[in-house]
Amino acid sequence: MMRGFVRSNGTESKSIRHNCLVLLLFLAALLPCAGCRERSPAPADTNTPQSESPAPAAPSASDSVAVTVNGVEIAEREIETLIQPELDRIAEKAKQLPPQLVEQYRKRREQETLEKLIVQRLLDAKVKEANIKISEERVMQQIREIAAALDPPMSVEDLKERLESHGQDFEKMKEQVRRGLAYEELMQPQWAGKINVTDQDAKAYYAENKENYQTPEQVRASHILIKPDTDDPNQARARAKAEAQELLKQIGAGADFAELAKAHSDDSLSASNGGDLEFFVRGEMEAPFDKVAFALEVGQVSDVVETSYGYHIIKVTDHKDASVVPFEEVKDDIIDQLKQEKRAELVRNYIESLKKQADIVYPRKEGAEAR
Repeated sequence: MMRGFVRSNGTESKSIRHNCLVLLLFLAALLPCAGCRERSPAPADTNTPQSESPAPAAPSASDSVAVTVNGVEIAEREIETLIQPELDRIAEKAKQLPPQLVEQYRKRREQETLEKLIVQRLLDAKVKEANIKISEERVMQQIREIAAALDPPMSVEDLKERLESHGQDFEKMKEQVRRGLAYEELMQPQWAGKINVTDQDAKAYYAENKENYQTPEQVRASHILIKPDTDDPNQARARAKAEAQELLKQIGAGADFAELAKAHSDDSLSASNGGDLEFFVRGEMEAPFDKVAFALEVGQVSDVVETSYGYHIIKVTDHKDASVVPFEEVKDDIIDQLKQEKRAELVRNYIESLKKQADIVYPRKEGAEAR
């Protein structure tokens, strides 16, 4: 499938089923896992008398306390540890930006991570208070379901290999899933009797958001792209056009379009698939390409079409008229979505209530008060 050539925007939509698994992942993703284990206190210095306390070393910026939540400290070091991998990933792109923008981004990510850690501490305390325990088997069952729900479906071993190949830690994922399951169990009493959604609710939502269930007209096309040689700008476009016209003659004489695309197209991503671009909607391609593709009949081949990328020969292979997805086909998805929204709202309300009841203090903010 072509990517980067002629498409003016590469957005793709997928119907996502909102269910308890999605909510679990929402909760798990909300709260970062790295550094989530409490650090064990350092062993006592046996050479120091029990009656005397050694003078504490002056804390560095990393050792400073960012916030205390009901007396439990969150160190700035913990925040730095969580955001540093992300900052490392964008380091090259950041070099091209003004330093003040990079610093603004870093501060925003620090604040977002700090707020997530505050929520984590509050929920963890409630999980402990409720004596919620999540077994290893339950964690692994959930991971099996997560892996099976991926596209394409994976085994747990496949998922583990994929995570490790991207520098992620499978054990940390397990901790995240365990925490998410614990939070979900914690929220069950908050959700009880409050997330009922009827068919009438779904019908009302469908009627109010019918544009979301409209499928626009689509065509499926293949193309052969001949790009001008950038090393010779004066003659390049003429030569590229001539080459495309020669290929068009071969197609007219009976040559196989897909084989010519594989052999000659400069769109490397689609060429291996015989030039196939899959289905696209109006406005997704550059205007000249778009206009021709939607004017062709299925099986028809265009003349040579010029875009900013070069010269194309287009063959339409399928067509879908605009349509509206019937309510019955999306009813279950809508009900799941509305339930998910109700659950998420109750989660937000519960977290806000915990924050209001908590003693949250920011020591480094001059004049900060408990919230």
